[in-house]
Amino acid sequence: MLLLKSILLGFSVSAPIGPIGLLCIQRTLDRGIAAGISTGLGAVTANVIYASIAALGISAVSTFLLDQQTHLRIVGAAFLVYLGMKTFWKKPAGQAANLSGGSLWRMYASTFLLMITNPVTILNFTAMFAGLGIEGSGGSQGTALTLVAGVAIGAAAWWIFLSVMANVFRTQITPHLGLVNKLAGLVIVILGVVSLISLVDI
Repeated sequence: MLLLKSILLGFSVSAPIGPIGLLCIQRTLDRGIAAGISTGLGAVTANVIYASIAALGISAVSTFLLDQQTHLRIVGAAFLVYLGMKTFWKKPAGQAANLSGGSLWRMYASTFLLMITNPVTILNFTAMFAGLGIEGSGGSQGTALTLVAGVAIGAAAWWIFLSVMANVFRTQITPHLGLVNKLAGLVIVILGVVSLISLVDI
């Protein structure tokens, strides 16, 4: 039952469409389903790291990351603006796009960096795990492993689902990819700028 709850937790945490969701959809439409899944798995990896810290109650690591959250979020917001501008000016690859391992790795790394620069996620997982009756080191390592595994499965399931759904409409949207890239890029840039502005009050 705990595994099922943590799977649902991982799925629901990933489901809201934010900048990473937009990147996943845009990359799937532009480069294919492998690009979308690689994009999503970068976010999954960062979530798994933060879920592990929360589930195991590694307070030294979480305290350090939270103390550095302003610097990390500045890096993440600036990188988000960069990715948005890159997406805005990107020429559509089209249906015949070929992806190399390096391209997929870069897509994976970009979303990993975006997600890992938001250590507040640790607090979110800590609160959600407490809601499941597990509070950091108060649970066994086996319980923590179950929680983290469930989060990983649920999050991965969401990104695969989103990539598959975007891929379903890829053929119809291909003629309009230029517009899609510009709209997605513009929204991502705006989100990045808003994130930077919000840091002024921190």
